[in-house]
Amino acid sequence: MQNLTKYLHKALIKENKTLAIAESSTAGLISKILTDNPGSSKYLLLGITAYSNQIKNKILKIPASILSKNGAVSEETALLMAKNVRKLAKADLGLAVTGIAGPTGARINKPVGTAFIAVTDGKRNLCQRFLFKGDRSSVRKQTALQSLQLLKSIL
Repeated sequence: MQNLTKYLHKALIKENKTLAIAESSTAGLISKILTDNPGSSKYLLLGITAYSNQIKNKILKIPASILSKNGAVSEETALLMAKNVRKLAKADLGLAVTGIAGPTGARINKPVGTAFIAVTDGKRNLCQRFLFKGDRSSVRKQTALQSLQLLKSIL
């Protein structure tokens, strides 16, 4: 993971790209990983941990209809989180994660370990669904790592 974060750090600075992050299930872990690198303030403009649907609705402008129809853990929500955090911060890139880290919160079609990760640059919107195994900490770490991989793919 260290090689990946160093690559992203250098690439974001070299390309003069800014980033905003909206995290739910990772609780700020992605922001923490990126800010472990000195100089990350050159690209990381904003990091929001939006656990509640109320905050997703009020701050990230996810319509209540999307949250009730598709759920907080869905492709639709993840994409809107990425798009809207990007707009909120006026950043070049938006990254968002939402999921079920466990051990509770599972649904019939969304078991513990389900994660949706989305990234946007304003033109391209990518979102992927993952199912990670392990305990809460492991699921969060895997989600954070995959989010950095997806971010790399849009740079």
